[in-house]
Amino acid sequence: MNATETLIAAADAHSAHNYHPLPVVVATADGAWMTDVEGRRYLDLLAGYSALNFGHGHRRLVEAAKAQLERVTLTSRAFHHDRFAAFCTELAALCGMQMVLPMNTGVEAVETAVKTARKWGYRIKGVPAEMAKIVVASGNFHGRTTTVISFSTDPEARADFGPYTPGFQIVPYGDLTAMREALTENTVAVLLEPIQGESGVIVPPAGYLPAVRELTRERDVLFIADEIQSGLGRTGRTFACEHEGVAPDVYVLGKALGGGIVPVSAVVSSTEVLGVFRPGEHGSTFGGNPLACAVALEVIRMLRTGEYQARAAELGDHLHRELAALLGTGKVTAVRGRGLWAGVDIAPRLGTGRQVSERLMDRGVLVKDTHGVTIRIAPPLVISKEDLDWGLAQLSAVLEG
Repeated sequence: MNATETLIAAADAHSAHNYHPLPVVVATADGAWMTDVEGRRYLDLLAGYSALNFGHGHRRLVEAAKAQLERVTLTSRAFHHDRFAAFCTELAALCGMQMVLPMNTGVEAVETAVKTARKWGYRIKGVPAEMAKIVVASGNFHGRTTTVISFSTDPEARADFGPYTPGFQIVPYGDLTAMREALTENTVAVLLEPIQGESGVIVPPAGYLPAVRELTRERDVLFIADEIQSGLGRTGRTFACEHEGVAPDVYVLGKALGGGIVPVSAVVSSTEVLGVFRPGEHGSTFGGNPLACAVALEVIRMLRTGEYQARAAELGDHLHRELAALLGTGKVTAVRGRGLWAGVDIAPRLGTGRQVSERLMDRGVLVKDTHGVTIRIAPPLVISKEDLDWGLAQLSAVLEG
């Protein structure tokens, strides 16, 4: 066996099979490119599900991490540290909010948002104890903890993990009538992805998000935007909600906030909403640690320039023009997305999304499939136009083949 086969066999023997990765073993990476243990190079068109918006090994982020590694990496929240205030202040400002509650992984932030909404509902709105309801959308992906899969409609994420957490109502994504009918006096929040990533980069109908925003405002319900994948430059704006002029009550952030170096997530909202917490009611030993804050601060400062958002918008327009040209050829049945983010539905006669992903891997391009026939394209925002075009040429060649 070669090195790739040996390492994959060892991983299969000693790790739980909760993922089905492509058969490539990455050893090094730089920018938009990765190199495997055999020395083969691959163009990364997945970017860690948007965690690597700034590419692999961005010098500003690596230097921020190295500098902090030599100072202090963890204090726990038992003590203050000197990077925490700046992180919270600057992230709140980036979001147009007042308060930040830092965590580590995206799903931790979603769980935090759920707890926040319930506590706000009881303390501020006056919902009777144990009666709070949160409305979510079908096709959602907010993570895989027990509570979060309780409102998933994906059988793979949900089956065999019950009993499930109550308190959620699922309505069709993009259906404003169903949303309006679901809201009651006990509804404390609507939790939505402005663009559904795991479902295949599903963009809601034009006007849907502003209508939900207005509806939640009328009914005294929090609008929580899960921008873990869609936020921080991916769609050509800092947040995907901005495309329709929507400002939610709560942002849920993660992935790119850690620059692809450390896990960093956060719930960002107003003083009224996050001010409901008291000491001991919620927390995380690693949440808001000095290393995480140092890296995330550099991410925030990079985003403040607008450079990465503008690049995602420009290259995203090019990406979608090129992908749109595949429609009508009989090889692609649908293309969706915004900015440097696309879901491409492959004609079933050409194979599954997994098979197309494997053929692309053989040609030096890494993407990932979802829901059978769909592949997702989400390159680092630092990718060059030439590299992007080369990757798209490989996709065309695979579809021709």
